[in-house]
Amino acid sequence: MSTARSTALAGPRWTPTLVAERLAEAADVLDRLPEPKVRGFYSLLPLLPDGPAGDGARARPAAPAPEAIDRMDEALRWLGWLEPEERRLVWLRAEGMPWKWITRRLGIGRTTAWQRWTIALLKIATRLNAAAEQNRSDIKAVNRSRDPVLQTR
Repeated sequence: MSTARSTALAGPRWTPTLVAERLAEAADVLDRLPEPKVRGFYSLLPLLPDGPAGDGARARPAAPAPEAIDRMDEALRWLGWLEPEERRLVWLRAEGMPWKWITRRLGIGRTTAWQRWTIALLKIATRLNAAAEQNRSDIKAVNRSRDPVLQTR
């Protein structure tokens, strides 16, 4: 089998750039979800005219598609594979925070922050590629172990 065909069978390979884009999409989708409201409670305070219509309501972007919410859930599960410090750094960057703000908040230098962010994205991409490799249909049953190498939590 040629290498071009074997990579086509394996599907798309995850790269740190693709992981970063998916996490940024997840942060955007999470921001566009409606705010939870408690039934039976409301405010009697008058709304201040801060919007263009003067009704005091904040203009919200359109609600995300159900497929986008599913991709967000999948991406948020990936964060569980990281250490808490890595998770915080990756999520701050996914939300679009500038490096200068992130470095001040975490108390590390820019180069160190970028290196840790890249390593965290590489961890996620490697784990995703390993899981995809285990699920390939063209691998002989002799080469498969009874238990997968990567267990899901």
